[in-house]
Amino acid sequence: MTRKILYISGTRADYGLMRSVLLAIHNSDSLNLEVIVTGMHLMPEFGLTINEIIQDGFQFYTLNAIFDEDNKYSMAKFVGKIICLLSDKIRDINPDLILLLGDRGEMLAGAVVGAYLNIPTAQLHGGEITSTVDEYVRHAITKLVNIHFPATKKSAERIKAMGENPNNIYTVGAPGLDSIMNQEVYDPKEISSKYNLNLSKPIILMIQHPVSLESKYAARQISETLNAIEDLKLQTLIIYPNADAGGREMIKKIKEYEHLPFIQLFKSLPRKDFISLMKISNVVVGNSSSGIIEAPSLKIPVVNIGTRQNNRERSQNILDVDYNKLEIEKAIKKALYDDDFRHEVENCQNLYGDGNAAIKIVEILKNINIDNSLLNKALTYD
Repeated sequence: MTRKILYISGTRADYGLMRSVLLAIHNSDSLNLEVIVTGMHLMPEFGLTINEIIQDGFQFYTLNAIFDEDNKYSMAKFVGKIICLLSDKIRDINPDLILLLGDRGEMLAGAVVGAYLNIPTAQLHGGEITSTVDEYVRHAITKLVNIHFPATKKSAERIKAMGENPNNIYTVGAPGLDSIMNQEVYDPKEISSKYNLNLSKPIILMIQHPVSLESKYAARQISETLNAIEDLKLQTLIIYPNADAGGREMIKKIKEYEHLPFIQLFKSLPRKDFISLMKISNVVVGNSSSGIIEAPSLKIPVVNIGTRQNNRERSQNILDVDYNKLEIEKAIKKALYDDDFRHEVENCQNLYGDGNAAIKIVEILKNINIDNSLLNKALTYD
């Protein structure tokens, strides 16, 4: 009898990171995959990324819960709405296990619903610290779920320190590395031709998201980055921020620079295109976790801006700067032209795994005992 695994996806980011795991589940004879699609996936203004899920051929259901407004109240209402909608849908699907990633509201909702419906849940990328509101949402999910798939040893140690059962903690690495390590990318000439890029000149890949506790400053913060990009006049690919509070204000600001001939703006990119473009880029700029987790495996320098990734484990490819045009511009130049730093990046090691997360996760999902002892959580410290 096959086990029914349910994954909840609300953004292009979580889906791209989880795609290798979802494909491995889908292709397993012992597991059956179903996906609930909601949030940003259903919003045309962010690229209607549900189309990527359709192309992959997964069995999915949609829940019409989106971010109506660009503020923290809309985010709170979204979580409440998605809990209500998930309760009915998950009851109907009746999965054997719910799979969750990271720290977003739809993942928290899934953990809550799973706990109340006595359906075991598993979290990937638990135990990480980032010093934003996302961090305590991540930890709340960790305390609700039954199985843990942290990406690093330090994250696993934090989960254990939170009182979670060590027998249910499996350090598997980051699934976002699977496609990189398995060379699932386009040839540089092919991807550069598709996006009209000159490989003989520097390429910047920019992704900057709003920070939950700083959302009212989001437009001002991204202006500093955009002003640095404008001064440098280098080929730049900019991808929309996510739909969190402050995101739409950032998009308005980005559009003021869209007319510049060296800038290309995208609502979203297919995962394979994104990784292929990162591979041919000379520097990643912004505050996306992809710069922390995926870029080291591609030996790409990263200018990490602001507080969003504070305290996260990082490799030697990272240059941390404040929301300041001059600092950003200086760091980009160092990433591009400092031979000593670029040599250090070439030799950096990725702390987030070996690119085999999907294989490890599927084996665990196939073989783990799902019974009352898994559901009946208890603290492991006095």
